[in-house]
Amino acid sequence: MKVHSLFVYPVKSLAGIEVDRFDIDDFGPAGDRRWMIVDDDRRFVTQREMPELARVATTLAEKRVAIDIPGEGRFPLIATDVALQVLVWRDWVPAIIGRPEANEALSRFCGRSLRFVYMPDSSFRRVDAGRVEAYRRVGFADGFPFLVTNTASLSELNGRLDAPVEMRRFRPNIVVEGVGPWDEDNWQLLVIGDNRLSIVKPCSRCVMTTVDPATGQKDTALQPLRTLSGYRKTSDGVIFGQNAIHESPGSIRVGDPVTVNKSE
Repeated sequence: MKVHSLFVYPVKSLAGIEVDRFDIDDFGPAGDRRWMIVDDDRRFVTQREMPELARVATTLAEKRVAIDIPGEGRFPLIATDVALQVLVWRDWVPAIIGRPEANEALSRFCGRSLRFVYMPDSSFRRVDAGRVEAYRRVGFADGFPFLVTNTASLSELNGRLDAPVEMRRFRPNIVVEGVGPWDEDNWQLLVIGDNRLSIVKPCSRCVMTTVDPATGQKDTALQPLRTLSGYRKTSDGVIFGQNAIHESPGSIRVGDPVTVNKSE
């Protein structure tokens, strides 16, 4: 059992980046979802309502994030000194507004007023206290620092679909291989190289899984979510992947061995 692939998402709901390794800081994968898009009501905006965001590419180099917007060009994301309270799910979070050039370009691309905001180190958003007793933080990810998925589970799902889908649909951070389909349902603790990750919640899936990451178009048949809901629906929702938290800083590389220390 080993790490098959790794992904980071510098901006919540924009295209992710496949990497060979990433460092782990207090927030999770370094640079992951420290930026987010908000509307004029300061509420977070995602591919759920704007699937075309999938077409906006991101790069992350030496802690600097840049975006490529179709028809608009490339823009670095640079925080200003203007603070703003923003809403992500039920959490109001202190953030900093990005410079106007990127905001204006994204607004033109999407046809509505939008802004980029950054979560500074001084901002503390707590992970779901109902799932994690420890006082742990997370960036602008939906709820937890890591999402772990399994290549065998995707293969099993694709065997049920007329048109197979890529793992990118599910926006994981860590993809593992070498175990059977849905073995992740019983994981409690993973050791990846020198890192320990606690599995804290199955990941419930939404309409974002129906967005083709290459085109930014939703599948008219609502696949693969419709098929998943036929046999992966639980009290936590329609499940694909597992949310996790880490114990300490470190780094993870593609090919690192993965051990399940505890399972039910």
